[in-house]
Amino acid sequence: MHLSQEILTSLPVAFLILFVPIHAHTIPWTRNTVDRADSQLSLSPEHQAYHRRVFPQLTWLRDKTIEKIFGLPSKSTKIVDQSAISRPSKPQLPAKLLAKYGGDVVLRFNLTTPQEEKSLAEAAETLFLDVWEFTNNWADIRLKEDEVPALVGLLPKSLHKAYSHLMPDLAKTIYQSYPSITFSEQTFPSNNAPAFTPSLKTSDDGVDNIFFRNYQPLSVIVPWMRLMASMFTSHVRFVNIGTTYEGRDIPALRVGVSPTLDHNESDLRKTIIISGGTHAREWISVSTITYIAWSLITSYGKTPGITKLLQEFDFVFIPTMNPDGYVYTWENDRLWRKNRQQTNVRFCRGLDLDRAFGFEWDGDTASNPCSESYPGEEPFQAVEAHRLAEWARNETEQNGVKFVGFLDLHSYSQQILYPYSYSCNADPPSLENLEELGMGIAKAIRISSGQQYGVASACEGAVSSKLGARGGVSRMETGGGSAIDWFYHELKVRYSYQIKLRDTGSYGFLLPKENILPTGEEAFDAVKYFGDFLLGNKGIENSVFTELHPSKAEPGEGAVEIDRMIDYEVDENQSEVEPEDFNWELRRRK
Repeated sequence: MHLSQEILTSLPVAFLILFVPIHAHTIPWTRNTVDRADSQLSLSPEHQAYHRRVFPQLTWLRDKTIEKIFGLPSKSTKIVDQSAISRPSKPQLPAKLLAKYGGDVVLRFNLTTPQEEKSLAEAAETLFLDVWEFTNNWADIRLKEDEVPALVGLLPKSLHKAYSHLMPDLAKTIYQSYPSITFSEQTFPSNNAPAFTPSLKTSDDGVDNIFFRNYQPLSVIVPWMRLMASMFTSHVRFVNIGTTYEGRDIPALRVGVSPTLDHNESDLRKTIIISGGTHAREWISVSTITYIAWSLITSYGKTPGITKLLQEFDFVFIPTMNPDGYVYTWENDRLWRKNRQQTNVRFCRGLDLDRAFGFEWDGDTASNPCSESYPGEEPFQAVEAHRLAEWARNETEQNGVKFVGFLDLHSYSQQILYPYSYSCNADPPSLENLEELGMGIAKAIRISSGQQYGVASACEGAVSSKLGARGGVSRMETGGGSAIDWFYHELKVRYSYQIKLRDTGSYGFLLPKENILPTGEEAFDAVKYFGDFLLGNKGIENSVFTELHPSKAEPGEGAVEIDRMIDYEVDENQSEVEPEDFNWELRRRK
């Protein structure tokens, strides 16, 4: 009996082995490398590769299976200090990486006037520079070190010394952003090394879950999603949003339970979309989506507040809306942003998915296919944006779904942005509601982790000052065709936000893996507050947040912070304001 149980517990492991490729990802500079010992064998290259890759794996699999089933102790092996072999103390950067990013730096310009921002934006466009991020007082730009004088020469004198180096050695930072296991010489885990596969162990937090110790490639994420759906069949389903330009599926998890008690089948199922990876290089958004999904999935039935959320709402988690671009960042270019669609310029591929949606699409101001913000030649030309819009419309028109929330996770700068993105000359009809919930989310994050997240309209540029007689806000890039605008205005999703995760520029898109768990926790807190708010509980001290963070409601530092919150009187009988109650015609600012 005991033996049968052991065999059964081994089945999920076998499941992963079947679905997860042994070489889960290929780092660009490690592809097609030849082991020195194997190169001395008098075998053909094919047999050498087979011998090198297959036999160590079969040996490891055989030993582990025998030990698991028969309860034998592990063979004595030499314990390897993983920290010592993960990377050399003075890494010799790969030639391919140095060729692409050697000599690149990231500069932060401190901006104080709209004229400075306008000059910087024009100079960046002239020199085809990569604008990483911008907020209300700074802008980060990547460029070659030897291009700095040319850039400074195009700027006003006030900016000649108004910049600092965020990353003086970008190539080294990129090298260190890849999972450390890829830099060891092992082709497969030893008996003492953790396997680079999703962990089956569940715990109260993600600390013991190996899946969240590193960023994961798509070839690991998809089997992990399928595993979640197979293990938690009562409230998780694996779904496909559509197909990418290169033919990959856009995978998603639908998490939720529809209780049969007093349930009218004609009622629309309220659904919240949480997506990430729109821009391929923003790896932290992909990991954060999987962390939120895992946290909700494993809390169902254990935490009453989460159980209620999953009974009232469906959550659709899309780890990456841009699978083609995400795979490309693992295999070729870590800082690739757009999708991989061909444009009318052969050597400039890719469209910006967050500028490709149909509402207030603006292709005139970003008509250069080589631009990082290129929206295409027409709305929804980007395949993945079109697929998401098609899927969402089909859900509402054919499948009885009513989308009540849309959270689009990005990085970086720690901001919570609400519509409209395309212009500051028009106010969203539910502006006060958007601001209220946005401020609540930011406060929930601050109380739980101490991190500061700003709240603002997505239309605001690096400097929030009016320009010219017609008004308007200066911007580092166009804001038309955004996903949050389309979902808010076209599908009438009442609460639509873009959340820019950690950090504020020290690492930018290359956030170290140590930030995966704390960033995931912050985002999970945001989602809990988001759901609690939609249930009608409009204060931090209410059910879900207090249930999962009881210490924050106790007298002391947490309670003092809560006391500063805006006090909302909640009427339990008050029904949720329907989208139809708003006038969805654009309200232009005078």
